[in-house]
Amino acid sequence: MNDRETVTTAAAEPSSILNPQSSIPAPSGRCIALLAFAGAATVANLYYSQPLLAMIGRELHATPGAVSGVSTATQLGYALGLLLLVPLGDSFERRKLLVTTTGFIVVALLLVAASHGLSMLIVASALLGASTIVPQLVVPFAAHLAPPEKRGRIVGTVMSGVLIGVILSRTVSGFVGGFAGWRTMYLGAAVGMVILAVLLRFQLPKGEPSVDLRYGELLRSLPQLVRTQPLLRRHSLIGAFGFASFSIFWTSLAFHLLHVNPEYGTSTVGAFGLIGVTGALFAPFAGRIADRFGTRSLNAAGLAMMVLAYGIMALHGGVSLLLLGAGVIVLDAGEQASHIANQSRIFSLDDTLRNRLNAVYMVAFFIGGATGSATAGYAWQHGGWPIVCAAGATFALAGLAIVATKEPVTE
Repeated sequence: MNDRETVTTAAAEPSSILNPQSSIPAPSGRCIALLAFAGAATVANLYYSQPLLAMIGRELHATPGAVSGVSTATQLGYALGLLLLVPLGDSFERRKLLVTTTGFIVVALLLVAASHGLSMLIVASALLGASTIVPQLVVPFAAHLAPPEKRGRIVGTVMSGVLIGVILSRTVSGFVGGFAGWRTMYLGAAVGMVILAVLLRFQLPKGEPSVDLRYGELLRSLPQLVRTQPLLRRHSLIGAFGFASFSIFWTSLAFHLLHVNPEYGTSTVGAFGLIGVTGALFAPFAGRIADRFGTRSLNAAGLAMMVLAYGIMALHGGVSLLLLGAGVIVLDAGEQASHIANQSRIFSLDDTLRNRLNAVYMVAFFIGGATGSATAGYAWQHGGWPIVCAAGATFALAGLAIVATKEPVTE
């Protein structure tokens, strides 16, 4: 199998969704652009909180360790949504599912904006994470709409939108929070989601399900996948360690910059998100590297880059914005490489299981992210920046250690 093609198409092409004989006409450029925008705009909701944590903590009189629970809850909620809701994409009309879940995001964003205590904010953030499954629905929808000869290009376009949303979310929330406050960020996002829901309803064609599977049957098959697919277990764990390492940095950055200089507010954190775009430009080349050298080599290189990034950012106590910026670029590039390598490998296992393979992998991935966010608050509160960097590097090294072990033999 061509690994590069796996990265761009297999990552979101459950065979139960893709149907070359679909009666739906080939999508227009406007339709694909809307799906890409939907992926970017919705995935951003998962990361708005990270540059705002210091501001939220001050307003709610919460310690860094406690307020980091906001990011942790968002990621755990997302993992739960991936597990319980994403499989619905196999058996429900897709446009209706997209509109409905976007409506739930609106409600969750309003609850976050209305929170006047940390406990309420954490619960609302978990609901926001659980409802934000649209990014994991739009890519399979694009694949379903696309004719086979154009599928790779179309799916790649939508996946690029999701990636841009992940990267620029922190930039947007950093600047908006700095100028108008953190609640305004979430209120503005809610308005944006209302507009998006209307666009999805009236601009997308219907996407009828290609299979007739009951919800319970979809869920019951997931534990069996975990038991019978050793490579899925292996790469889910590697992905979890990698995303934990990645989340440690972004969860603690606002606290660190405020410590370095009280004048460094959320807009400064947002600027680092913009710098991270440079590292993400590595992603399109990762498939080519995997094709030439193999996914295992790509994974090892990506995780080693993350360890290197923390070494760079730890120099001089992390007070140099130039070194921090360089570290962000290397960290983002390393995480993208590892993530793509993991997806490429697991989606080569069985064409008939891709949607559920995706659910299992992404659940583990975001549990890792939640673990990293929780670790970041504790590490910052009890050891400052050096311990944060040590913790981030340790998670990356743990993933690298698994990559170095022999792959299990599959039937």
